[in-house]
Amino acid sequence: MTDADGTDRALPLSVLVLTHDEEKNIAACLDSVTGWAGQILVVDSGSRDRTIELCAERGVEVIHHDYLDHRSQMEWSIASPPWLYEWLLLLDADNRVTPDLKVEIEQVLRADDGTVHGYYNPHHHYFRNKRVYGLKGHWLRLIRRSHVATDHSELVDFRLIVNGPTGTLSGAIIESNQKELDIDFWIDKHQKFARRMAAEEILRSEGILRWSDTLKPNLFGTPDERMIWLKNRWYSTPWHVRPVLFFVYRYVIRLGFLGGWTGFVYHFMEALWFRLVVDLKLSEYRSELCAGNMTFDDLVKSVGLPSSVLQR
Repeated sequence: MTDADGTDRALPLSVLVLTHDEEKNIAACLDSVTGWAGQILVVDSGSRDRTIELCAERGVEVIHHDYLDHRSQMEWSIASPPWLYEWLLLLDADNRVTPDLKVEIEQVLRADDGTVHGYYNPHHHYFRNKRVYGLKGHWLRLIRRSHVATDHSELVDFRLIVNGPTGTLSGAIIESNQKELDIDFWIDKHQKFARRMAAEEILRSEGILRWSDTLKPNLFGTPDERMIWLKNRWYSTPWHVRPVLFFVYRYVIRLGFLGGWTGFVYHFMEALWFRLVVDLKLSEYRSELCAGNMTFDDLVKSVGLPSSVLQR
């Protein structure tokens, strides 16, 4: 960042990147922030490829922390490492920060008066190196650490609760996962997500898992509050029908067709196939629970989560 007198100094911003076997993504991610942010820290959960080596080549510090789920990994990573700055930019290894967003963040930090504690920015999703449309438009990625908590009411997604006002930036973060060029990787990942999403929906329907008291469902609220409102509508829609409705919503109403053939493939797989797998897993789990062949504790453990989620 350049001061008014032309002096260059480190941008008072820390950058967090979460990794696990990310050699295909991490170089582009780090190159988008190296030489710009005052601190970059990678929290790795046991990579066995060249991820650590590529970080070292760029002089980026790496800390190891075992992975349980995205929420708990993010919570630990925000609270525990030796951060140098109060402002923190949250990235996954398949993210890249665009030049426009970097300029905006510099302006925000230069004018910071302590009244805004987080910023949403556009999120541009790429599937197999082609832009797809119709997804959640904004994500909370720039936060003031002392005013943010992690929402404990999700088993698959994670979201942050900001204690105070938030703002919106116009510069984007690009998500482009090079591992998804292998479609088997994408399918395997979403099968795991499907099991957890089905378990989460059952726990919510039984009142065991509830939304945060702080983050209220609100169609006209922040992007996260709106997402919770939409999820509640989703839960009340009939199984096996809602994937078809969701595909139409994403592909037609939300203009997913603008992504061409790649957009069709992505929304067919993510909005229709994936959600249908979730509903099939719901039927399977419900049958096992009703027959007495499975307890809620068994359900949680079967999707790779600890029993402690039942006490949230």
